[in-house]
Amino acid sequence: MKKYFIVLAAMTVIAACNSNSGSSSDSSTAAAAPESSDATAAVPAANDISSNPDYQAGLKLVATNDCLTCHKVDEKVTGPAYRDVANKYENTDANVKMLAEKVIKGGSGNWGTVAMTPHPNVSQADAETMVKYILLLRNK
Repeated sequence: MKKYFIVLAAMTVIAACNSNSGSSSDSSTAAAAPESSDATAAVPAANDISSNPDYQAGLKLVATNDCLTCHKVDEKVTGPAYRDVANKYENTDANVKMLAEKVIKGGSGNWGTVAMTPHPNVSQADAETMVKYILLLRNK
């Protein structure tokens, strides 16, 4: 019975994380607009990172992909909050590359039993840009 629930949970996560992949960019952008302002508003004024090019480019990519289905800046949804990821990993080239590969290949175990679905259509460069944005959200 336990295996049934695990399989059902995994299928739900996969369905939820892939729900935006067929939508038009207009609806993705419109749906992500509130999160964009929340992300900017969540950053304290003294540590304003919104003018950082990595922040701007990464935020745009996160908003136009299906990332916001499973992740939010400050709250755990299906996956961890972006700020929790930023606080766990130092902003190093090695971590950016490793986390970008996780975005592309998916995986599980680092944040519990729920697997992150793979995103093979995201390029390494775009995944790295998204990770750089996320790591900029680190609490100082």
